[in-house]
Amino acid sequence: MENEDLSKLKIEKAARRFRPGKARKYRYWVTAAVVLILLGVLYFTGVIRPSISVEVSSVAQVYPSQAYSRLNASGFVVAQRKAAVASKITGRLVALMVEEGSRVKEGQVIARLESEDVLAARNQAEANLNAVEANLELTKAELEEAVRTFNRNKQLIAKGVIAQAEFDISETRYQRAQAAVNAAGANVKASAAALQAARASLDYTLIRAPFDAVVLTKNADIGDIVTPLGAAANAKAAVVTIADLESLQVETDVSETNLNLVKVNQPCEVQLDALPDSRFRGVVHAIVPTADRTKATIMVKVRFVDRDPRILPEMRAKVVFLSRPVLPGEQKPITAVQRSAVFDHDGVKSVFVVGEGNRVVERGVNLGIEFGDMVEILDGVKPGDRVVTRAPKRLKDGSKIRMAEK
Repeated sequence: MENEDLSKLKIEKAARRFRPGKARKYRYWVTAAVVLILLGVLYFTGVIRPSISVEVSSVAQVYPSQAYSRLNASGFVVAQRKAAVASKITGRLVALMVEEGSRVKEGQVIARLESEDVLAARNQAEANLNAVEANLELTKAELEEAVRTFNRNKQLIAKGVIAQAEFDISETRYQRAQAAVNAAGANVKASAAALQAARASLDYTLIRAPFDAVVLTKNADIGDIVTPLGAAANAKAAVVTIADLESLQVETDVSETNLNLVKVNQPCEVQLDALPDSRFRGVVHAIVPTADRTKATIMVKVRFVDRDPRILPEMRAKVVFLSRPVLPGEQKPITAVQRSAVFDHDGVKSVFVVGEGNRVVERGVNLGIEFGDMVEILDGVKPGDRVVTRAPKRLKDGSKIRMAEK
């Protein structure tokens, strides 16, 4: 019994061959395989896929005229008819009928100076004229009487009825009356001229607009002394500054080296900094025949084809000189991207749009006209979207990218 019990205590050989280190090595291999599978899944799903470096541009609203522009220049809107309206005499300003922005007509009274002294001088000139005109009528009456007496005595002297001395007296009276009429007539002319001068002096106290215009600035106020010379410290030479808005043109400087790209009557397009969403048709009005030696430029004047009340003097402007006029359908902006951003995927025109997390989304688009290196996008993207240009072949929908803004 004891021997049988001892035999049961023997260790089996298979149990003796079991090694714990080998089991641990097996577990390491399993873990490594799982990690590799997980990494592969993450890579192919794009989670840990390395980002692709690409060039990116924005979808923008552009004007078709950019495709046939020859030269760009900047300048300012300038009124070709502009005046600082002043008085021809010195006086105190007693009335001002306009303010900034007021529209005035040619000959309209816009201000008035004190006029008591010149008004009195005009009244005196009128009275003097009335007096000399009455004196003229009196001398004319005396002349008529002298003429009748002289003619009658001429007949009587021929018949020997009156003495020669009496005839001589009537003749002298006639001549004196005739001279008096001439003198009175000269006095009337002199008094009329004096009255005209007095009326002109009175009219000088009324400051009128020289042409149809808009008031730009008000330079004097009621109570100021206005003088043509403005010599006094508190005197004002001009009352208001006006400009004819129908004469607005853009004055821009063009480099001498680019002058061959500009000619008179060449079509242009004008964009104002104050109105960035609008483009205005223009045409080259004149090339000023002199150069600025300090800047090596020549002034070019561009007139507006279409008038717009929003255009004001001294606005900053950009001028695009074109090779041909802008057609009616080309006056509005269109949505466009660079042609290099569009690719063909299974017969569908598409672009890669940059989405959240710098991942691209493939999106189909409908194309319109092409101009230059741009192409019109009818739908599929909107202005402001960023798209990939010259997309690499390995770029796929959902790929992560590194952007190089263009």
